[in-house]
Amino acid sequence: MKAKYKLIILIVVACICCVGIYYKVEKVKPVTIKTSLMEEQALLDNEYFIRNKDTFDNPRIILNPYKISPLTALVMFKTNDSTIVTVTVLGKDDKTTLTHTFTSTKEHYIPIYGLYAGTTNKVIIEMNGEKKVLEIETDALPEDLKNANTTINDKNELDNSLYFVTPSSTGYTAAYDINGDVRWYLTENMIWDIQPLKNGHLMLSSNRLVNNPYYTTGLVEMDYLGKIYYEYSLPGGYHHDVYEMPNGNLLLASNDFTSGYVEDYIVELDREDGSIVKSWDLKDVLNMEDGKSENWIEYDWFHNNSIWFDSKTNSITLSGRHQDAVINIDYETGNLNWIIGDPTNWSSEYQKYFFKPIGEFEWQWSQHAAMITPEGYVFTFDNGNNKSKNKDEYVSASESYSRGVMYKIDTVNMTIEQIWQYGKERGSEFYSPYISDVDYLNSNHYLIHSGGIVYKDGVAQNQPAGLAEYDALYSKTVEIKNDKVIFELDLDGNYYRAEKINIYDNVNYSKEESKQLGTLGETKEDKQYNFVWFNKDFKEVQEKYNINITKESDRLVIEGTFKKEDNVTIILDSPFRQKNYNVRISSKPYTAMCVDVFNKDELTVTKYINDEGLNGKYYLFIKINGKIYDTDMYIYY
Repeated sequence: MKAKYKLIILIVVACICCVGIYYKVEKVKPVTIKTSLMEEQALLDNEYFIRNKDTFDNPRIILNPYKISPLTALVMFKTNDSTIVTVTVLGKDDKTTLTHTFTSTKEHYIPIYGLYAGTTNKVIIEMNGEKKVLEIETDALPEDLKNANTTINDKNELDNSLYFVTPSSTGYTAAYDINGDVRWYLTENMIWDIQPLKNGHLMLSSNRLVNNPYYTTGLVEMDYLGKIYYEYSLPGGYHHDVYEMPNGNLLLASNDFTSGYVEDYIVELDREDGSIVKSWDLKDVLNMEDGKSENWIEYDWFHNNSIWFDSKTNSITLSGRHQDAVINIDYETGNLNWIIGDPTNWSSEYQKYFFKPIGEFEWQWSQHAAMITPEGYVFTFDNGNNKSKNKDEYVSASESYSRGVMYKIDTVNMTIEQIWQYGKERGSEFYSPYISDVDYLNSNHYLIHSGGIVYKDGVAQNQPAGLAEYDALYSKTVEIKNDKVIFELDLDGNYYRAEKINIYDNVNYSKEESKQLGTLGETKEDKQYNFVWFNKDFKEVQEKYNINITKESDRLVIEGTFKKEDNVTIILDSPFRQKNYNVRISSKPYTAMCVDVFNKDELTVTKYINDEGLNGKYYLFIKINGKIYDTDMYIYY
C-alpha cells in the first residue's frame, strides 16, 4: 500500500508540474529584445549595398547614414572604369575647407565629413576633370550643444585639422574647427579616450555600462560616419584609456571586480578575436597603503587614468591619481621600473624607485594622461591638487594651478629634470581638479587640455563637478608651438580628453560586416533556492519600482528604482535548474571622481546578467523584500 500511495503522489506531482509548465508556455511572453547599434547598422548596410545603381551625374546621398553622426553623409555611385575621385567640403575659409582624394575604384562610397549644422552645405566631387556640386542640408545642433569660443587663433600656424573632445559625463563627443564651429559629433554617449587608429578608424568606449558609475562593457572601433566595425567586450569592462600597440593589440585600463578593488588592473586584448592575452594586477606591484593623496579610498587606491606602451624600453607607463604617482613597469615581467612623484609617505622599500630632482622643479599632483615622447621624456597633465601630501601644507584651489609638464629622467643615476611646462602662469583660471589631457603633436608642438575647471560664485573649486557645488564649468584646450600659444578653444562644460585630428587622414570606409568580439564573462550567482509557485502579481510592483526588463545581444538587463534598505533578487527558473542573482543597491557605487556622479534620494540601479554559462529556457521572477513576483516573461539562451 505504501508503494501504491507513493506512486499516486508521484503521478499527482508530475501532473501538477505538467500543468504548471503548460500554464507557463501558454501565459508568458519573451523578454523584450533591445537591438544593438551594430545590429541596426547591419540592416542599414544591407539596404545601402543591395542598391548602388547611381551614377556620378546622379549620385545617391545619405545624410547621417548610421544614425549617430549627424554632420556626415555617404555619397554612392558607380563608374564603368576604375576612377579617382576627389571630394571637397567647403568651409568658411581655406583653413576650414576639407578635401581628400580617394583611391581608384569602380564602386564609389565617398564619406563626407565636416558638414556644418543647420545649413545647406556645398560639397564638390571631381572625377576625370568633371566637377559636380552637391548641396547637403543638415539639421540644427541640439540645444545643449553649442559652438565654441576661440580666444586665440593664429591661422598662419594652423591647418584644417579638427579638435575632438569627449565629455566627462553629460555632453557630446564632438569636433570643432579653428573657428570654433562644430563640424562633427555623435548622438551616442561614448566617453573616455578618443583614439585615432592607424587604419583611419576611431577607438571609443562602448555606449553600454558593465558597472556603475562609468565602467563600460569595452570598446568600439568605428569610422567617422558612425559605422561600428568591432565591439570588444571584457569581464572587467573598460575605463579611461586605451593604447594601440605596434602589433595591433589593445592595451587598456580595466578592472578585476572579483577582487573588490577597481582601476588597478591592466589587460592586453587580442585585436583579432577579443581574447585577453596578458594582464597586470597593480596590487602585485605596489603597496596599496602608500603615497595616499586626499582622494585615496581603499577600493580605489591607485585610480589608473592613463596607459602608454613604450617600444624602446618595452615598458608600460601608468598614472595613479590617488597616489600622485606616474609609474613604469616592465611589459614582460610586470616588475616596477620607476616612480615619478613626491616620495613622502611611501615605504622604505619603494624609495629606490623614486628620482632625485635637479634644478628648478615641481612634482605633479593627481596627474592624468602620462606618456613617453619620442625623445624619451615623460609628459603629463599635472592637475595640481593640494600640491602636498601634508594636509597642513595644502594649497587652496583659488591659489592653485594646473599645467602640462615634461620631465627628463635618467634611469641610471635616478635623477629627474623639469624641462618644460605650461599652465602655471595662468593661475587658478586654468586649474582643473580632475580629468584633462596632454598630447604630443611634434617636437616643440603640444596640445594642453584643462578639461575640468569648476567654479562657484566666481571662485575655483577643488573637487570634480559631481562632488562640488558649482555654477559654472569650463574646458580650455591650448595648442602651443615653439613656446607660443597659437590656438585656444574654450568650451562651457567639462570634457575628459582632447585630440587634434585630420578627419580625412588615412580615411577608411568599407562594406566590412561588423563583429562582436570578447566576452563579458559569467555573472556570479548567489547560492540559494526560491520556491516560485506561490507568487505575487508583477503589476503590483512594476510601476512602483519603475522596473524595466530587456535583453541585449549578450546579456539580460533589469533596471529599477529602489531604496537602500530593499532586498532584491533576480530569479531565472526552469524545471531542472534555478539561478539567483542578488541586486546591489547602494547610494555609493564604484566611483573615482572622474565623471559627474550624483547621489539622489531615489536610487536607480541596474542588474546585468551575462549570457555566458546559461543555456535553455528560463522563466523570470523578481524577489523583493521576501515576496516573489512573476514577471510572466521567459528568456531563452
